[in-house]
Amino acid sequence: QGRVPAPGELAARAAQRFGVQLRGEVEAVPLRLTWLVHPATWPRLTLVGQALGALVVGLEALSRLQPELVVDTAGLAFALPPARLLGSRTAAYVHYPIISTDMLQRVRDRVALYNNASRVARSPLLTQAKVVYYRAFAVAYGAAGSCCQAAMVNSSWTRGHITSLWWGWGAWGGGAAPALVHPPCNTELLQGLPLRRRRGRGAQVVSVAQFRPEKDHALQLRAFARARELAPDLLSATQLVLVGSCRDEADEGRVAALRALARDLGMEQAVEFKVNASFSELQATLASSAVGLHAMLDEHFGIVVVEYMAAGAVPLAHDSGGPAADIVRPEGGTPTGFLAASSEEYALKLVQALSLPARDAETMTRAARQRAARFSDEAFAQRFMAAMQPVLQGLGGP
Repeated sequence: QGRVPAPGELAARAAQRFGVQLRGEVEAVPLRLTWLVHPATWPRLTLVGQALGALVVGLEALSRLQPELVVDTAGLAFALPPARLLGSRTAAYVHYPIISTDMLQRVRDRVALYNNASRVARSPLLTQAKVVYYRAFAVAYGAAGSCCQAAMVNSSWTRGHITSLWWGWGAWGGGAAPALVHPPCNTELLQGLPLRRRRGRGAQVVSVAQFRPEKDHALQLRAFARARELAPDLLSATQLVLVGSCRDEADEGRVAALRALARDLGMEQAVEFKVNASFSELQATLASSAVGLHAMLDEHFGIVVVEYMAAGAVPLAHDSGGPAADIVRPEGGTPTGFLAASSEEYALKLVQALSLPARDAETMTRAARQRAARFSDEAFAQRFMAAMQPVLQGLGGP
């Protein structure tokens, strides 16, 4: 929707926001029905609404351009069946399953969360109805996935769910598992940052994430406040910097609420917000930070955690999803960071991370930087192209 950016603008944005240099021109084909896949369009039955929206947007895209190959990287699995039926080859790079067994279990357990309203969690009848709804949707999602000819996933966590859901990719006992292709993390510039920086008293702690509900910035603020209570001498001069982008007015409202929470916790002067920062500003912030916070439950991968590690900031990430399964893992037997789940645990681990002796901190950050190199652009390109070979063969031929 809106004005379609010119190829030169797309290249400039990629360089400014992500430090990526495009090798060729990219043409954008305008789609006018993308509002159909936005969650806000479907306040009720969101999953079904977005699935139908993806189907319609897929048909709109195919009506404007009939490609030889369709690659879904936006989670629009329900756009794959019409593409396959109309003769295009299909591939998907899945960042996050639309539905997962974790989501289903939390509904069963009646846990109120951003995707399970408290009124549903309180009602046994509504809970049972939602479980049936989720199960039926999982079957439809699996059927849509069966139309994918080359499936890739961004983490072990995502692969586990896609393998259990998509027909022909492990579900129902059929087919091979999707290829594990970790996202490209442009760590070359970050790898060049000095590992030595101010730690302990007066150190800087950074959090990099879009201001979305699932990123749980509120948990980070409460954990930081609790850490200040646990170790006042250590953290009295420590600054928490929240770096993130705002997509719309809802995100801007969340930033305002977070500022208010920081004031209520008595930390207004200790917390700084950097909204819609440029890549160079992000890089400078990472270069001066001792610890990097991440708090999203079931993050599909966690590129920002890799960026912390490459930049020399000790990662303190959520003990779930990609960060726990793939990223914050020992490298050569040496720990590469910390994992936590509750606010109290985050506070304790933050104090521990800021209290590391200089030699231990350097050993950990060196190991973390070495592990971050596993997720380089080059590694992604090699794995991506290998996984795409089945659908690339014969393209562009006579």
